Amino acid sequence: MPKKQNHRMTNQRKIILEELKKVKTHPRADEIYKMVRKRLPHISLATVYRNLEVLSELKEIQKLESFGTLKRFDGTPENHYHIRCIKCDRLDDAPFSLETGLEKKIRPLTSFTVIGHRLEFIGICNECTPSRK
Repeated sequence: MPKKQNHRMTNQRKIILEELKKVKTHPRADEIYKMVRKRLPHISLATVYRNLEVLSELKEIQKLESFGTLKRFDGTPENHYHIRCIKCDRLDDAPFSLETGLEKKIRPLTSFTVIGHRLEFIGICNECTPSRK
């Protein structure tokens, strides 16, 4: 039987988490790496990736994965909705609360064991709207 790893809050994880919580931009791992290097100049990109995965497993952050885009990370661990620009890939929090009861509505309609849901709206942000150019 594989031994379950004990993931403690190391100094590196703490700093990665602090830097991620400072921004609302849902950065990619390489962007977080650049942010963290200001405080930990000798940290490697692989270490940042590994620690982001651990922080996600610990439910300290959210790992956001969409079709055809790189993983992004969110310093807000609670479930909430997002809106993504299809032109520049900007990702923002959607400005309203989580819809409760959706899991109950779908359960009788599927053979899946539903454990939650994620919702991402897509559109074109103000910066990419043709009238703003």
